[in-house]
Amino acid sequence: MIHEREPIIALATANGRASVGIIRLSGTGVLQISKALCFRELAPRHATLVQFNDASGELIDEGLAIAFPAPNSYTGEDVLELQCHGSTPALNLLLDHCLQLGKSMGLRLARPGEFTERAFLNGKMDLAQAEAVADLIDASSTLAAKGAAKSLKGDFSKKIDVFLNALIEIRALTEATLDFPEEEIDFIEQHDVFNRLEKILTNIEEVKKAAQQGSIIRDGLTVVLVGQPNVGKSSLMNALAGEDIAIVTDVAGTTRDRLKETILLDGVPLHIIDTAGLRETQDSVEQIGIERTWQAIEQADLVLHLMDLTQGSQISTEDQDLIKRIKLKTSKNVPIKIVWNKLDQSSKQNADLEDQWFVSAKTGQGLEQLKSELLKVAGWQPESEGGILARKRHVEALLNAEQHIKNALVLLKAQTSSIELAAEEMRLAQDELSTITGQFLPDDLLGKIFSTFCIGK
Repeated sequence: MIHEREPIIALATANGRASVGIIRLSGTGVLQISKALCFRELAPRHATLVQFNDASGELIDEGLAIAFPAPNSYTGEDVLELQCHGSTPALNLLLDHCLQLGKSMGLRLARPGEFTERAFLNGKMDLAQAEAVADLIDASSTLAAKGAAKSLKGDFSKKIDVFLNALIEIRALTEATLDFPEEEIDFIEQHDVFNRLEKILTNIEEVKKAAQQGSIIRDGLTVVLVGQPNVGKSSLMNALAGEDIAIVTDVAGTTRDRLKETILLDGVPLHIIDTAGLRETQDSVEQIGIERTWQAIEQADLVLHLMDLTQGSQISTEDQDLIKRIKLKTSKNVPIKIVWNKLDQSSKQNADLEDQWFVSAKTGQGLEQLKSELLKVAGWQPESEGGILARKRHVEALLNAEQHIKNALVLLKAQTSSIELAAEEMRLAQDELSTITGQFLPDDLLGKIFSTFCIGK
């Protein structure tokens, strides 16, 4: 992998009025820029009070300059940080002046996430830790911040490395045996291959559970409210959000477009999407809203199908047909739950029916139980607080690695066992696990990951 060395610069703090603003530079030559800017040699890792002047010698601002010579810096390269008042015009003047000073050495504006990308490429952190930097910045809850901090510290990576190294050792022994086919059975027994692979599977299962919890904390759960018009979808959204987000009337078709609101339940983000009522209509605007409802259903982690309890507690033929259509639109693993609304207006309730909940969006009756059930459906375990913060790609890699190891075990246990095929399954499992920490990466993955970062980090 080619490491970029051209110097880069970016504003490391948010645009807007603030007490402090920070400009960061990294790469070969930035310490020379500091001499031209500050008119002095900066002591490494010491904050120096300086006046920042423009090319004509006029004062831009007064602030601090800190030099971090390589390799003892965030990126592993020479780094210069300039701290001054958080004035957008002053920061822009200082940034433009630095670009002029560094023009001869190729100083340019940084891409999103490029500082952290260089830290990864220079071995300052692995890929899981680099992703945790962005996750910590984007954390929407205390739980998310704690989980991201643990991953940034390396807790997640250490867990992966433990069973990755164990798998590599077994794979190496397996491939060494290929030259001695008559000793295959002795190899399996002598090195206790079955038990060692089973232990790796157990370890993966534990980390996978923690990663799934972390993925829930990070990404939240997308809950789509669907149903026929006037069953109370907008009312339920308002009740869950605790404020009047959606317009509620008795007129069918009031909601004509998707409305989205994020709420926190026990620190877990729930992205609630209210949709247009699903029905046949000649209204062109409403038709667009209904089409967007189907698009939202395709992206759902959970679908709540609302029905009006005052119309009876038996699922109507129309709703049965709707549920069948919804199942065709969603992934096979996406649960579809029935929510009977308007409990305050009806005494009908069939507690024997599974996956059906009863609420009154108007009075709040049954709402707390519904929230609790939503967390259960999400797979959230309250005792998992403080776990690692993982991404969906981490969970997918763990699931794939788990399956490859199971395949290897099946091949090794078969009467006509194939050591070659088992070794290949172990290699595939190793590749999957290595994508988490960045030891092995598909060509396009790195660019996709860092493109989601903010500029200046």
